[in-house]
Amino acid sequence: MNKWFLVVLVVVNTVFVSCITNKDVVYLQDHRDENDTIPVLRELPKPYKVQVNDLLSINVKALDEELTKIFNPVETNNNNANGQNQSNLYFNGFTVDDHGKIKFPILGEITVLGYTTIEIEELVKKELLEQYFKETAELFVTVRLPGVTYTVTGEVNGTGIYTIFEDRVNIIDALANAGDVMLTANRKDILIVRQYPDGQRIHHIDLTDISAMNSPYYYIQPNDIILVKPLKRKVIGAGQTVIQNFAAIMSILAGITSIYVLTNSL
Repeated sequence: MNKWFLVVLVVVNTVFVSCITNKDVVYLQDHRDENDTIPVLRELPKPYKVQVNDLLSINVKALDEELTKIFNPVETNNNNANGQNQSNLYFNGFTVDDHGKIKFPILGEITVLGYTTIEIEELVKKELLEQYFKETAELFVTVRLPGVTYTVTGEVNGTGIYTIFEDRVNIIDALANAGDVMLTANRKDILIVRQYPDGQRIHHIDLTDISAMNSPYYYIQPNDIILVKPLKRKVIGAGQTVIQNFAAIMSILAGITSIYVLTNSL
């Protein structure tokens, strides 16, 4: 009797411990007590600084449009609103080389590594006024990244390389754009591989905690790689729900019982 009690206890424990709970799947949970101070959540990330291999869209405007044609090989209307414009920019945009420079008409090589897009606008405008235009030209320069391109792989419904045509993209938006993570994904330890001037680094973020919104990795950057690991329950083959676990354990117990009966009947 005691043996059967222990078997039942193990089965019940396995069923309820191995299944995936709300704490494993709900994003941005607030774990504060009622009397705790409401956390101050960051609204905007720091301006992105250009890295090697970034692709820049640079548009120059002036009173005399004929003078600006040489600087604008890509039609920038709708600012890369479709795949065709994106591919055009790949061939005609300005790629940051391994030395952190771009090759710009008339001006030649310009160092942009570590600069924000606003700083690059000011730099290009300054050089153009010194070398090509007059102050009366009413020069206007815009520099943009062609959206945020990132890679998602692991326990997601759509692995691949994605581009979102926004200036700022948070990691939840990025995952949703990839079909969101699977039920068996480990939301408590999402990995982000990020590029820096001195190489790549791996960062961790817990998306089940509301404090993730204050993380410097909550907003993704161009060329980020998002790695979504599986829960340990999936690795060991446990079911996702109570019913699945119960069915699996009942099958095992039925098999053991059958073997026991057959062995004792011989």
